[in-house]
Amino acid sequence: MSSPTGHAARLVLAVLLCALAMTPVAGAAPPPGPDQGAAPWTARPAVGGSGTGGRPYFYLEGPPGTVLRDRLSVTNPGRTPVTVRLSGSGVRVDDAGGAGGRAVTGAGAGSWLRTAAERVTVPARTRADVPFTVTVPDAATPGDHPGMIVVRDGDRTVDVPVRLRVDGPTLAALTVENVTVSGRTIHYTLVNRGNAVLAPRVAVRADGVFGTLLRREARTLPVRVRPGQRVGLTEPWRDAPALDSATVRLRVTAAGGAHGEATARAVFVPWAPLTAGALLVLGAAGAATYAYRRRRRGSRARRPGGEERPGETPGDGARPGSSLGDEERPSRSPGDGARPGSPPDGEERPTRSPGDEARPTRSPGDEARPTRSPGDEGRAGRVSGGEERPGPVPGDRQHSRSRHVAKAGAES
Repeated sequence: MSSPTGHAARLVLAVLLCALAMTPVAGAAPPPGPDQGAAPWTARPAVGGSGTGGRPYFYLEGPPGTVLRDRLSVTNPGRTPVTVRLSGSGVRVDDAGGAGGRAVTGAGAGSWLRTAAERVTVPARTRADVPFTVTVPDAATPGDHPGMIVVRDGDRTVDVPVRLRVDGPTLAALTVENVTVSGRTIHYTLVNRGNAVLAPRVAVRADGVFGTLLRREARTLPVRVRPGQRVGLTEPWRDAPALDSATVRLRVTAAGGAHGEATARAVFVPWAPLTAGALLVLGAAGAATYAYRRRRRGSRARRPGGEERPGETPGDGARPGSSLGDEERPSRSPGDGARPGSPPDGEERPTRSPGDEARPTRSPGDEARPTRSPGDEGRAGRVSGGEERPGPVPGDRQHSRSRHVAKAGAES
C-alpha cells in the first residue's frame, strides 16, 4: 500500500506537466501576416511591346536640340499601395573614377531629364509606367552624358541608369600629368580633354644609370574617365632601387586614338647609411686632430730648458725664428739703423724748430767731442782716452758743414 507522501508527489508532477503544455513557447513567431514574405517594389526601364527582354538601363541617342522619350516602370507586388518620388540626376564619378558614382541633382543629363510626375502612387499588385523626356540642348557637346532616375520611398532608394549619347564629331583626347615618385609609389593624374568617356590603358617604364629598372606592359585601368574629368592614380613600385637616378616614363592610351605620355626624374639615396657614415668620418677626424695636438704639446714639454725651436707658430708666444729668451725690439724706420749718433733705444729725439736748421743736433755724448774743420772729413776723429770714433758718414759731413757756416756768420 502506497504512502500518502507518494500520492502527493505524483499529484504535483501532474499539475506541472499540464501547466507546461498550456504555456506557449517563448520566442515563437506569430502567424505570418497577409503582406509578409511579399517582394518589395521595383523600378526599372519599361519593357517593349512584346513584354520580354527587360533592359538594365536606359540608352538614348540624338543630335543637339532634340527631345528623347522613354518610360519607367514601378511595380508594387505587395497588398498595400506604395507612394514613390521621382527625380532626374547626373552622375559624378567617384575619386577613383569607377562606375560606382553618386548622383548629383541638376548635373549633366540630370538637368535635361523631366518625368511626367514627381510623385506616383502605385496600388497593390500593380505596375505603373511613368513617361519621361530628355531635352538635349542645342549647345550640347557631342559624346556621352550619363545620368540616372532616382526613385525613393521612405528609407529605400533605387537608381535607374540613363546613358545619353549626343550625336556629332567625337573627340578622344587624354593626357597624363603630375608624375611624381614617392618612395615605392608612382603618382600621376589622368585628364580627359575630349568629349567621350574613355577607358584608359597605362604602360610604365623606368630606366636607371645601369639599365632598365621597371618595365610594365600596357594594361587597362579599372576606371572610366568622363569628359573634363581629372583622376589621380598610383602605380606600385615594390622593387625600387636603394641608390640610383631613374627616369620614369608613363604612357596612356584609349579608344579613338587618345594617347598621352609624361616623364619624371627620381633620385634614390639611402639617407640613413649616409648619415651614419658621415658622423663616423667626423668623429674619426676629430679624434685624429686631438691626438695630433696632444702629441705636439708633449714633444715641446720634453725639450731641454723648455725652449722652443725656431719655426714655432705665432700662437705659441714667440715670433717665427726667435728663441724663448729673445726680447722684442722696437720697430724703426729704414733710415734709423744706419745713422751713427742716434739716441739710444727708448729715448725721444729732440724736436727742432724751423730756425734751428743750421744748428747741429748733438747727443749728450758729443759734448767732449772736438769740432772738426772741413779738412778733417776724411780722418777718423779720436776722443779722450785714445778711443777711436767711427769714421764720418754722409750725415756727419752735412752737420760739420752746417757748423762752419754758422761759425762764419757769427764772426762776421
